[in-house]
Formats: sequence, structure tokens, C-alpha cells
Amino acid sequence: MSYAITVRLHRPFGETVGQVRAALKDEGFGVLTEIDVQATLREKLGETMEDYLILGACNPPLAHRALGVDRQIGLLLPCNVVVRTDGEDTVVEALDPQVMVSVSDRPGLKPVADEAARRLVAALEKLES
Repeated sequence: MSYAITVRLHRPFGETVGQVRAALKDEGFGVLTEIDVQATLREKLGETMEDYLILGACNPPLAHRALGVDRQIGLLLPCNVVVRTDGEDTVVEALDPQVMVSVSDRPGLKPVADEAARRLVAALEKLES
């Protein structure tokens, strides 16, 4: 089972990050957290790597519905979206919300995951246009 929804774009990393934020917002997601993996590994370990940013995106109504089914599902929230450089391209990957259904084995989460996946796919498709 693939656990990512992915798009590959031929545009600069910094430009893409702004576009990802806007596309997520258009689909009802806010960015709650941001982890600059490149900066963290450089600072803490002295390691170098490509641009790599993890955005913790949340759609509050969907999160509320999921928590109503299973309080432990908070362990799998928010929806992580990675923006990273890969050669000349920028890759955007979102965790497929169906993962929370398969991990929790709670059928009541499926409609929430379906809606979250629909919105994430729509956001990533906007980046390709």
C-alpha cells in the first residue's frame, strides 16, 4: 500500500512552499506546524541535505469528526505534507489519510479519510496547473 499522494514540479522550492500553503488553505487546511528538516539536521548534527520541509496541515472540521470516532486518532493528526527538493524538481507529498483507517481499523474513519484525501488530492492537483 502506498502511503503518499505525490506531485513532482519543475519549479523552485521556495516558490512551491508558498503555493502549497495557498492550495492547502483553498481546501480548508491550515498549517499548524512547520519543521525545517534541513536546518534542524544542520544545526543539531552538522549534516547537510536538500531542502526538506514538513508542514503539519489540519482541516478542523475533519479533525473534529475523526476525533469523534476515535480519540486516539490524534496520534495520526495533522495531515503531514512534505515539500522537498529532488534534483532540479520540487516534490510535494501528502500522507494518504487512508493510512489512519488502516492503522486504527475503525471503519467509522473511512468517510473522514475519504473527504480528507479528496481535499488533499485537489490541493496537490492545483499545484500542477
